[in-house]
Formats: sequence, C-alpha cells, structure tokens
Amino acid sequence: MANFTRRKFIQVAGGAAAVSSLGFPAIVGAASKKVVIVGGGTAGATAAKYIRMADPSVDVTLIEPNENYYTCYMSNEVLSGHRTMDSIRVSYDGLKGHGVSIVHDTVIDIDPAGKIVTTDGGKSFAYDRCIVAPGISLRDNIEGYDIGAMKVMPHAWKAGDQTVLLRKQLEAMPDGGVVAIAAPPNPFRCPPGPYERACQIAMYLQANKPKSKVVIMDSKDKFSKMGLFKQAFAKHFPDHIEWVGASAGGKVTRVDASTNTLYTGDTAHKVAVANVIPAQKAGAIAQKAGLTDDSGWCPIEGRTFESTIHKGIHVVGDASIAKPLPKSGYAANSEGKVAAAAVVAMLKGEEPGDPALVNTCYSIVGPNDAISVAMVYDLKEGQLSKVEGSGGLTPKDSPAEMRARDVQYAYSWYDNIVHDSFG
Repeated sequence: MANFTRRKFIQVAGGAAAVSSLGFPAIVGAASKKVVIVGGGTAGATAAKYIRMADPSVDVTLIEPNENYYTCYMSNEVLSGHRTMDSIRVSYDGLKGHGVSIVHDTVIDIDPAGKIVTTDGGKSFAYDRCIVAPGISLRDNIEGYDIGAMKVMPHAWKAGDQTVLLRKQLEAMPDGGVVAIAAPPNPFRCPPGPYERACQIAMYLQANKPKSKVVIMDSKDKFSKMGLFKQAFAKHFPDHIEWVGASAGGKVTRVDASTNTLYTGDTAHKVAVANVIPAQKAGAIAQKAGLTDDSGWCPIEGRTFESTIHKGIHVVGDASIAKPLPKSGYAANSEGKVAAAAVVAMLKGEEPGDPALVNTCYSIVGPNDAISVAMVYDLKEGQLSKVEGSGGLTPKDSPAEMRARDVQYAYSWYDNIVHDSFG
C-alpha cells in the first residue's frame, strides 16, 4: 500500500470503532428517546449496536424481515465450494444482547412529518430519529430480466436463495459449458465483487470441470482493482476466465431466460449458466419514502449521514450517496458508527463531531492469493474526502507470502466485522 504500511492501516482500522465514536457524548439522565432502524444488514446492525453502547437509555428498534442475515461479503466462496451457506449466516441474538428490540417485519411506509414507521404486519413505530439502511434494489436496465428470469439466471447479488441457486447450477452444468457473468454499470454494491466471483467460480471449474470457462460480459471498460484482477486472471486462470469490456461488445442489453441466452446488441450468447447482475439503486423503501434523488440513491449530509431531503432520517450503507466511499461492507460498518454517534449527540441537543471512516476490501483471487484495497476518509469543507496517503492497493509485484497472508487477513477481517456489527 502506497505511503501507508499495513501495520499503520490495521492500527487505524482496528481503532475504527474508537475513531468513529469520538463524537459520542457522555451519557446523562434523560427521558428515553426512540430510534427506529429500517434494515438489519451490516450498516443497520452496526448503528443499532453502537447507539445502545453509547447510550443505553435510547430505545432502539431494528425492523428487518429476515430472521437471519447472510453476508454478501465472502458469499462468493460459497460458489467455489470453499464455504457453506451456514458459514455466512448471522443471527440477531448479539444485538438482542445489547438491548436492541428486533422486529421481523417489512417496513412499507415512513412518515417523516409524523415520525412514524409502518410495517406490513400493521404495526406502527414512533421515532425521534430514524436510520434507514435498506441496501439495494435492482434496476430493470436489461430487457427480459424480470422476477421469472431471476429464477433461471440468478443475480446472487443478495446473499441467500440466489446464492444457493447459482451454486447448484454450477454443480449441474456439463463440463465444457460456459458460465457468463454479466457485470453491472457503476455505481453498484461491492465494486470488486463480480471479478472475485469469476476467480472463485474458475477455481471450482479448474478442479471439477476443467473444460469449462467463465466469460465476464461487462457494461464497463474499467473496474475496481482492474490491474490486479487481470494479473490474477492471467496467472491462475489463463484458460478459464475471459473478460470482455463494453467497448469490445461485452454489455448485456437483453436476455432470453427460456433459452439461457444473453444478447450484446444483436449478438446472441447461449451459455450453460448465466449470472446476470443488473444495475442497482437504493432499496425500495428508500424510494417509497422519498429519500432518493434522480440518481436512484439517497443524498446525505457527510457529518451525520442525515438525509438532505428529509430531516430526522439518516441513511447508511449501500443506499447512501457517500462518495468517495465505495458501497462495501466495511464502508457500511463505518457509516453505521458515524450515524450512531451523530444520532446520540443530536438526541441530546449536542453538535455531532467530525467523522472518520475506514474502508478495506479483500478479494480472494486464487489459491493462497488475495489482493486488497484500503482507504481512510474524513470531512473536508463539509464533504467526505480521502485522507491523502492513507491507503492504497496491493502492489503488483508483492511476494507470494504477502498474497497468502492476505487470504488469512481476509478471513480474520470477516470474523471481526461480523462480530463488530452483529456481536
């Protein structure tokens, strides 16, 4: 990492909770305040936990339809067979231990004026502050890719049943078949994800179906960690991964699920397995609540992650416009902490402190080979900004020992972030 040692980064990252919590005010006696959190992914769970840690007098209710959370990070390893679905399943028991009230229901309405959240189950929850962490929804930018097509051409971009389906398709495909990954345009959840996925699937094919290959059909000409990924493709999978950029005819515009065919313009590509990842936008409830702008994402104020459209509501995680932070699990964790600190301060009528946020992202690209990117962010002139010299990429010429260590760092990072967010 350029100008920033791994030791220094780990010190910052390991202290992310402390850095992000510098704005937490001291607990004082007061009437109980109510915070309702919509969405129990990494961002929402982190916010819930850290509010309760900062001020146990705050009544925190987290509303999430699913009884368990499946992490998108590390879900690609399920496709290679290196992990099981159970290994990426997280319960909400840890949050309950912090005094968070968990309601398994679907939010159908948020009333910013009345400060009421309403669920599909007919319940209403009043709030003093609301945190919305709705994740993503999929755009209909690919003709023919609808709910029915998803059952044949899984996106697997929300870990769970779709991940299982894609894995089963890989197991069932004949040797010699082509696996197509239709990669989405920016911005989208987990920018390196499609390319790590290609590596993970290729590892499975090399071991089990060596005559098969992965073709990445991309709607872009550039992508995250591009140089390092292309290096890994050439080193580990010269016969098993092909990348086709948009300018070379890689953009998928239409699909026919009945024949497992993808179209790039007028060219048809019939494949054995089609992993179609559409363009994305903020989760549906954010749109319904009027928290999105014309981009389909949620504009926020960088110090507090409070919506610039509806005061009293904070938006964290993938749904927020938090540039230059990526839409990643670690960023979601950091954003949840910043919002938690801001909410606790604002409930007490105090001024929130300036935030510090951290992101790191590991991609396992081959046997005993991982790459990473890291960055620290702060607030400059009211805007979230990269801290100059605070991060960087794995060097292309890094030794094999470093790459192997990064695999172990990736696994440790996973365990730590799950515990930090949900434990």
